[in-house]
Amino acid sequence: MMLTLENLRIVQDDFRLAADLSVEPGARVAVIGPSGAGKSTLLAAIAGFVTPASGRILWAGRDLAGLAPGQRPLSILFQDQNLFPHLDVARNVGLGLRPDLRLSPAEQAQTDAALARVGLAGMGARRPATLSGGEQGRVALARALLRSRPLMLLDEPFAALGPALKADMLDLVAAIAAETAATVLIVSHDPADARRFAPQTILVAEGIAHPPAPTATLLDHPPPALARYLGT
Repeated sequence: MMLTLENLRIVQDDFRLAADLSVEPGARVAVIGPSGAGKSTLLAAIAGFVTPASGRILWAGRDLAGLAPGQRPLSILFQDQNLFPHLDVARNVGLGLRPDLRLSPAEQAQTDAALARVGLAGMGARRPATLSGGEQGRVALARALLRSRPLMLLDEPFAALGPALKADMLDLVAAIAAETAATVLIVSHDPADARRFAPQTILVAEGIAHPPAPTATLLDHPPPALARYLGT
C-alpha cells in the first residue's frame, strides 16, 4: 500500500512546509534535513497530530483526513518512547492491543511473544524506570509490533543511544519491517543511520519535503541545503 502526500501544505505561524511525493509499499525511508526544517512536523501530519492547511495524505488511495491518530493505519515511536511509568512493561506493551488493558489469555500470550521478539523475554513485570534506554526503546517497539499497523513512523526514537546500541535497534526495526512488510519512515540527524537503515531518503529543507531519492546518491552528492547541514 502506497503513502502519498498530494500537494500537502503545512502552515504554523511563520513556518511553511510543502510536500508532493509518494512512498512505495514496504519501503524503508529516512527523513533528514536541518534542525527546524520540519521533519518531525511532517511525521506529525501523517500521524494526524498536525492538520495540513491544504492537500491530502493518502494511504492506499484513501484520504486520511478526518481520522484521529488512533484510527490511522500506523504506529509512531517518539524519542521519549511514550511509556507509562506507573505500568509495568507487559501492560505498556499490552496497550498496543487494548487501551483498557483487559487482555484475554491469548492477548497476554501475544504480549509475551512480542517482548521475546525484541529480546525482553521474562521482563514483563519490570517498570520502565528500571530499564536502560535501549530496553525502553525495545518496549516501545514491542508495542508497535503488537499494533501490527502497515506504516511505522519513527521520530528519532533511538537518538539518545550510543552508536552500537542504536545500530542494533535499527537492525531490529529493519528485521521486523521485513517480516511484516511495513513501510517505515524514520527521522534522523545522523547520515550513518540513513545509510544503514534506509535505501531511500526524503530531504526536508528550505520549506520542501522532497520525494524519496537513493540514500547513497543523496549523501554522496548532496544538494547545497544538505551539504551545508552536513558540513561538506
